[in-house]
Amino acid sequence: MYRKIACLLLVIFSGRLVIQAQEFIPLWPAGKMPNTKGMRLKDSIYNERVYQVGTPGVYAFFPSVQENKHCAVLICPGGGYHHLSYQVSGFQLAKWFNTMGISAFVLNYRLPVSPDLIQREKGPLQDAQRAMRVIRANAGKWNLQQNRIGIMGVSAGGHLAAWVGNSSEDVAAIGDTMNAITYRPDFTILVSPVITLEQYAHKGSRDNLLGNNVSKEQLEKYSMELQVKPTTPPCFLAHANNDKAVDPRNSVYFYQALLDKNIAASIHVFPQGAHNIALRNNPGSTALWTTLCEQWLIEMGFLK
Repeated sequence: MYRKIACLLLVIFSGRLVIQAQEFIPLWPAGKMPNTKGMRLKDSIYNERVYQVGTPGVYAFFPSVQENKHCAVLICPGGGYHHLSYQVSGFQLAKWFNTMGISAFVLNYRLPVSPDLIQREKGPLQDAQRAMRVIRANAGKWNLQQNRIGIMGVSAGGHLAAWVGNSSEDVAAIGDTMNAITYRPDFTILVSPVITLEQYAHKGSRDNLLGNNVSKEQLEKYSMELQVKPTTPPCFLAHANNDKAVDPRNSVYFYQALLDKNIAASIHVFPQGAHNIALRNNPGSTALWTTLCEQWLIEMGFLK
C-alpha cells in the first residue's frame, strides 16, 4: 500500500524539484477512491504549488526515535482550493513540528476544481478524513498515541482543517477496516484560516469550493463558524489584523463559536503579517506565533 521514499525526485518542465520526505502514503486502495469519474490524472506541480492531484496521499515527516513525543499533526496546505502551496504551508511546517518531536503529515488532497470529481465540494473532506484514519491506523507502527493526533490548516487549508473537526458526516467510508477508526482530530491549529463563506468570505476559496449559483443553505453549511459542535476539538488560531485576503473576522467568528460551546480555544490577532504569516520572517510580534503555538500544545497536554 505504501510507497517508501527516502527522497522523492520530481522532474517538471520548469526544472527539477526535490521533495524530501521519509515516506509518501497513498490514501486509497487501488480502485477504491470515492467520488471519482475514473479519470487518470497526474500530479501537476509548478513553482512550489500543486495544481492538480492525481494521487491523494500524505507526505510523512518523522522526528528521531529519541525525540518522538508520540504526537502527530495532519497539515492541510492552503491555496484557495485552487492549488496547494505545499512548501510554505506544508513541508516547512512539517519540519518545524519535527523539531518539537511531533510527527507531521502533509496532505496532498484533491482540489474541488478537479475535473475528476463527481461532487466537487466533497473531495477535500474525503481525503482529509481518510488521512486522519490512516495516521491513527498506524499509531502503533509510528509510536503515536491515538488521542494526540491533531490537524493544522493555513488559509483555505484552515477551512478544511476546521471542517474535519466540525464534521459529523462520514464521507470517507469505503467499507474497509478503516471505517471503525475515528477521523476526529484531537486538536486544531489554524493560521489565517478561511472560515466563513458569507459576508467576510474569501471569494476565491468559496467559488472554487462550491462553484457558482450557491444557495443560502450551502453557504451556511460550509461556513465553519456555524457548524461548531460540542465535539469540535480545542483550537489555536493565529491571524493578522492587516490581512486583506482573508479578513481576520474569519478567525474571530470561529473563536466566538468555540467560546459559545465552551470549547478551549486560544486566539492571537497580530497587528502585522497580512496574509503571509509563515514559519519565519514574520514582522514584529507576529514572529511569536510559533512559540505561542508550541506552549499551547504543552499547556493542553498534547506535547509532553
